[in-house]
Amino acid sequence: MLALLLLAAAPDARPPNVLLILADDLGYGDVGCYNEAAKVATPRIDALAATGVRFTDAHSPCTVCTPTRYGLLTGQMPFRVPNGGRVFSGAGGPSLIADERLTLPEMLRDAGYATACIGKWHLGLTFRDADGEAIHASGPDAAGRIDFTRRIEGGPLDHGFDTFFGTACCPTTDWLYCFIEGDRVPTPPARPLDKSRLPKHPYANDCRPGRVAPDFDMERVDLQFLERSQAWLRRHAAESPGRPFFLFHSTQAVHLPSFPAAEFQGATTAGPHGDFIAELDFVVGSLLDTLDGLSLRDDTLVIFTSDNGPEVPTAHYMRRDHGHDGAAPWRGLKRDNWEGGHRVPFLAAWPRAIEGGSVRDDLVSLTDVTATLADVLGVDLPGDAAEDGFSLLPTLRGEGPVGRPYVLFQGFRGGQSLGLRQGQWKYLNHGGSGGNDYATHPLLSEYRLDEPTAEAAEQLYDLAADPGETRNLAAERPEVTRRLRELLAASVRSGRTE
Repeated sequence: MLALLLLAAAPDARPPNVLLILADDLGYGDVGCYNEAAKVATPRIDALAATGVRFTDAHSPCTVCTPTRYGLLTGQMPFRVPNGGRVFSGAGGPSLIADERLTLPEMLRDAGYATACIGKWHLGLTFRDADGEAIHASGPDAAGRIDFTRRIEGGPLDHGFDTFFGTACCPTTDWLYCFIEGDRVPTPPARPLDKSRLPKHPYANDCRPGRVAPDFDMERVDLQFLERSQAWLRRHAAESPGRPFFLFHSTQAVHLPSFPAAEFQGATTAGPHGDFIAELDFVVGSLLDTLDGLSLRDDTLVIFTSDNGPEVPTAHYMRRDHGHDGAAPWRGLKRDNWEGGHRVPFLAAWPRAIEGGSVRDDLVSLTDVTATLADVLGVDLPGDAAEDGFSLLPTLRGEGPVGRPYVLFQGFRGGQSLGLRQGQWKYLNHGGSGGNDYATHPLLSEYRLDEPTAEAAEQLYDLAADPGETRNLAAERPEVTRRLRELLAASVRSGRTE
């Protein structure tokens, strides 16, 4: 702990490297250190938890991917910006991040860091057609209009990253199956995707029609991301050994379709999705091994988390066929404002500064990462940056709670499905899940609760007494409902969490 205290007191001390690993659609119950009943072993993720801090009450800012990535990289709740509830696909854009918005990589680059983004971007881009017109549309026709000789605008290189290798949106789900290097597509899509050659199982039905590049192997995307991150780390260590780095490794795993690489197929007894979780665990372990091999682990703050809860087909079939509940012990799934949609794994390890094996129940959000690193580095953030972030440094030190007054989150319907949590109380400004339709979805009807207040205009839950969110107390506790409703409205008006 002394090293961290010294760093906080001495701005000229060596700043930590930062490896931020963002898994996709990995639920709270998908990881062994969060769920003893998990049917898939995650030994490398569990080992990471044992060397650092495991947060049990961490939340993604949204219950779907694009808005959560915005909140993670800016420290601002996505509902506060135009299109802040939108999920991009194909040639969709423009970037959700405004040009003037300070991002986490920009802050770190200004502090002297080398910055790299490897993996899924999914924050919107501007592709142009042969006439130079911006496309900003989804679907195969829009993807087919892209002029791949032109620079891609609004991507990682325009928001603080020195290096980017990855995909525009969801790698194996999208209309656009190709890799981006920097701000170009070096190998454009050349042929229609032949779905007849893809695996057939309940977790394989998420591929949209589109065109695929000859170097794009649907079953090896995450291993290609891993190889690129490892190569970048080795190159950085060789060429700039004294310079701190920020590597944002954004995985495809475990977003549907579950296409684990050949060497992981059959690795578990929990089917293709279980194998995909095992591959994710391997990726995390391999990145840590690379840090160890370069003697960088002690000086690197590693953060591991997920963008939201598990997908609907994933959760349904894993429960039915393998007795594995990726949302356990919470109600709700991806898109839902119930806990299973936004309560996520969150681990932080920094061997030379953080005591291992700690468990914290502080209320935290992915929007806190920017404020935390600013605090570690002694950077004074401007008033129009990280408005919804709080530093985790006190709790990482073991000195006390974060001091966050409440946490905000949003469901699939953006600003129309907002939630606020303060202490034991959770308030939702809407009826139902805020995302999935449990009355009509063929895979969700069995999970629908027969509640007399299910369609109420507001919801209030006492998570201390009712962690399963089974009893809506909005009418029974009007004073709490009113207080949290007003607190949410005040936060919306002020533009920040305070």
